Formats: sequence, structure tokens, C-alpha cells
Amino acid sequence: MPAQFPVASATGPSMKKGALFYLFMIGIFCIGVYLVINSGQHLENHSWKHISSAAETATQPLGISLHTEGSVSLLTSILQNLLGNIKHPLSISLLQIIIIISLSRIFSYLMRIVGQPAVVGEILAGIFLGPSLLGALYPEVWSMVFPLASLPNLHAMSTIGLSLFMFIIGLDLDVSMLNPRIQTALFVSHASILVPFFLGVVLAYHLYSDFAPGGVSFLTFGLFMGVSMSITAFPVLARIIQERGLSRTPLGVMAITCAATDDISAWCILAVVIAIAKAGTIGSAIISLILAGTYVVFMFKIVKPMMLRLSKKFTSHDQIRRPFVAISILMLLVSAYVAEVIGIHALFGAFLAGVTVPQDPKIRETLRQKIEDVSLLLFLPIFFAFTGLRTQIGLLLTDGLWGICGLVILVAVSGKMIGTIFASRLMGQTWRSSFSLGALMNTRGLMELVVLNIGYDLGIITPEIFVVFVIMAVSTTLMTGPLLSAIDWLWKGKQQTVSESKPVVQET
Repeated sequence: MPAQFPVASATGPSMKKGALFYLFMIGIFCIGVYLVINSGQHLENHSWKHISSAAETATQPLGISLHTEGSVSLLTSILQNLLGNIKHPLSISLLQIIIIISLSRIFSYLMRIVGQPAVVGEILAGIFLGPSLLGALYPEVWSMVFPLASLPNLHAMSTIGLSLFMFIIGLDLDVSMLNPRIQTALFVSHASILVPFFLGVVLAYHLYSDFAPGGVSFLTFGLFMGVSMSITAFPVLARIIQERGLSRTPLGVMAITCAATDDISAWCILAVVIAIAKAGTIGSAIISLILAGTYVVFMFKIVKPMMLRLSKKFTSHDQIRRPFVAISILMLLVSAYVAEVIGIHALFGAFLAGVTVPQDPKIRETLRQKIEDVSLLLFLPIFFAFTGLRTQIGLLLTDGLWGICGLVILVAVSGKMIGTIFASRLMGQTWRSSFSLGALMNTRGLMELVVLNIGYDLGIITPEIFVVFVIMAVSTTLMTGPLLSAIDWLWKGKQQTVSESKPVVQET
């Protein structure tokens, strides 16, 4: 039997002694602090005159004011301190994040009710918080919550969040999935890029004179318009396929494969456009592209095998240890930094880092679980809100931009649908599958907004064209679900008509 030790009772005399000692200790502490402070007050007369006005100014953002004249009432002092704390950049940033996340969740819930993906609600929440709605209805409130000085902070947070998100997109891209259907996927995907890309360049020819920013060459403007028209949103498309139960169907697998191929191709084209836009000349752009190609080879030939060896070292009993997660995040940041320095944008580097992670499902799932929630629930809503702050729908009321907006939507939808439908039909798909695949590939959503923000930051497009393409991105994403439902209804009706037209054989 283990030895039993007596345990002091928590009640009775011992408790009273403890309480008395506690009060005695607090009393001694208070008396000591009071005596020191009271003795130190005579130092104020000697040191106060040495306090510079710069020190007084420095304390103002922290809500601390040095009153040299007169006495201010306690209530006024408290209100001044509270007002100073409210206007502090950290307080403003926290308030913005609270509002953005709360409104995003509300809009996402409403979109799910009407059968739309949650990301559509997040996009609409961002537009609602911008000058088009909240800024127009309550300009004083909007300017207080989203002052111009706070926008760089939102931009930085949204860029970090997008880098994490692009890393997740790279994780979701299983290159081995492309092998069994690579021929069909390449043909259909590239057709869904080339047709809208060509139409986008043609449209740029008519818009360049009136809507291209000064100093932007037609080559840069035209190529960017082509890329903007040909984007397909891989993550949004994947969510739609999952919500409709198409993940294991031939249509769903083909759509995911084509979208993955589309993403790789579109990002490569975008990297070329960014290199040209940043370099300014074809010669400098060629150097940037050579560096980019060298970097891609380095990531696949050096970094990917190294990550595979490290994953084996830091994996035990199907558990991925924390050092490997830290190395993966560090690799993400370094890759994003190198891509930005080369001139092909940090987001491309983050995407490439995700692709080079070992194909082990356990490793990718672990990294996704650790990064995805923070990225999707915190940083992406900030990105949508920042995009909404840039979107001024009121600009469409001038210069007949609503007509141009309609033309852009028409060109985007027809280019994607025509290119996808006829290419998939040539590859042996049924008309129903071809139309459904066209509707899915027409989904642009988040990836379109990423591309648009890159173009806006680089000065390739004006605020007017930015607004037009944001509306196009939202419209094409919203119409995906209704188009799929309409296609299902149409072909079910045809099947029913065919079955009803068959002669009925009567039994004798």
C-alpha cells in the first residue's frame, strides 16, 4: 500500500490565516508603492521642462496626452483616451477584420440557401463593403471604418492570404491525375483558353484607345485582356462539382482535369504578361522568362526531391511532425519571394511551392488542414473586401460602360462555351456532357479576381475596366449552377420525349 500523507484542510483556521496573510501582503505592497510615488513627485519639477514637444506628439497615437495647461475633467480625459484608442491603426484593423469576417459568413450562408457556392457570398460581401454600396449609403461610417490610410494594411494581409491560398491550390493539383486523360484534357482545356483569349485580344483592340492607362503598350493590355477572358476558377469549380455530387462521375473528373490543366496554362501565360509588364521591353521580358523557366526547373529537379527526403525523415507512424510543416511554410515564403524578385509575381511562386510538395496524400492533407482554415476563413474574406473597396460600380454610369460590361460578359461566356463544347464534342463527348463541361469551365470566381488585382496593381487596367471585369467574374460564377440545372432539365425532357414517342407493344 502506498504511504498516505495528510492533506491540509482548505477550511478552518488555516484558511483564515491564509486570507489574513494575503491582505497583509497586498496592504504592504500598496503602502510601499504609495510612498515611492509620493516621494518621486518632487522630481517632476526638475524633469518636466526637459520634455520635448516631440515626446508629446509621439504619445498622441497611443491615446496618451500630456496636459500642460489647466486641468481637464476626468470624463473628458477618458473620452479622449477612448477616441485615441479607437483611431489607432491596430484598433481599426481589428474592427475591419471583425466586420469583414462576420459579413462574409452571413452572405455565404445566404448564397448556400439559394444554391450558390459560398465563395459567391464572400465576393458579394466584399462589394457590399466597398464604395459602391456601404460607401454610397453611409459615407461617414465607411470612411471611418475603411480610412485610406488603412488600405495598405489590408492589401498586405490579402496578399499573404492569397499566397497561402495559392499554395493550397498547388497542393490540390495532382499532376498524376492528368496522365490517363492528358490528351483529351489538353485539347479541351486549351480550346477553352484559346478561343476566349483570341476574342479578348480582339476586344482589347477596340477598348485600348479609350480605356488603357497611359504608358501601357497594346501588347501588355491585349495579352492581359486575353488572360482575363480565359481564366477558369479551379477551386470554385471543384466546390460546385462536390456540392452537386459529380466528383466521381466522368463529367466531374473530366471537368477537374480540364480545370487543372487550364490553371497551369493560364498561369504560365499570365507569368509572361507580368514579365512583359514589369520589364517594359521585350528583351528584359525574355530575360525574366528565362529566369522563370530556370526557377521552375530548379523547383522540380532540386526542391521537390529534397522535400521528398525531408518528408520521409520527419514522418513517423503516419504523423507529419512539426519541423516538416515549418519547412513547407518556409519553402512557400521563399518561393513567393524569389518569384516576385524574378518578376513573375509572388502568387505564382506560392502556387509552384504547393505543386512541388510530395504527392503523399497524408502529407498534403496535413498541410491543407493546417493552412486552409486560416486562409479561407480569415485572409480570403479580407482579399474580397479589399477587391470590393476597389470596385466602384458608379463608374459604369458614365461613358456607356454598362454596354461595354454587357459586351465583355457576352464575349467571355461565348468564348468559353464555344471553345469547350466543340472541343469536347470532337473528343467523343456527348452533347449533354459537352454543354455541361462548357458551363463548368465558364466559372471564373476567385481566380479571375486574383488576376484582376494583379493587373490593377501593375497599372495594366483602369478602375473602369477593373469594375467591368469584376462584374463579369461574379456573373459567370453565378450562372454556373442555373446553367447546369437548365442543361439537366433540357436533356431529361428530351429523354422523356424520346421514350414517349416509342411505340408501345401490346401483349396478346
